[in-house]
Amino acid sequence: MLSLSNSLSLLRAPLALLFLVENSSCRVAAIVLAMLTDSFDGYLARKRKTVTRLGAVLDPAMDKFFVLFALVVFYTEGKIEIWQSCSMIARDFFLCVFGIYLSLAGFWEKYRVTAIRWGKISTALQFLFLIGLSLNLVFPSYLYSIFVLFGGLAFIELWQLKKLTVSMK
Repeated sequence: MLSLSNSLSLLRAPLALLFLVENSSCRVAAIVLAMLTDSFDGYLARKRKTVTRLGAVLDPAMDKFFVLFALVVFYTEGKIEIWQSCSMIARDFFLCVFGIYLSLAGFWEKYRVTAIRWGKISTALQFLFLIGLSLNLVFPSYLYSIFVLFGGLAFIELWQLKKLTVSMK
């Protein structure tokens, strides 16, 4: 049975589908609801003591799905270029590299999956950019480099956490 917090995480998948409706109000509402579910799912899991490894993986996976789905829609509508989309998901590239490293080095089972500061900041910034894109704002090109920087900082934070987590076990 799914906990309430995991159900809130899963709710972001159908919210992403609202991007198929080409209406800025609908899209902004979907983003705001996604942001709210992202805030409340972790809070509820901690408060009710229902934090699970599934939830620790499901929450960021649903964030990534939501953002990626929205970016694909914006790209197909010509509102964003492919390099801008790629820069917005740079952190996810760094996370994949880190996950591959953990698997190849045999640390995956020992690693405690947890939210990281730069991941939360990146997700919040992604949601803000999605709101702007929904409202037909055009961001200066240099702002997209922030996502690459935050991705690198997330990788460094994960690397430091790995040293602490793996050495503790």
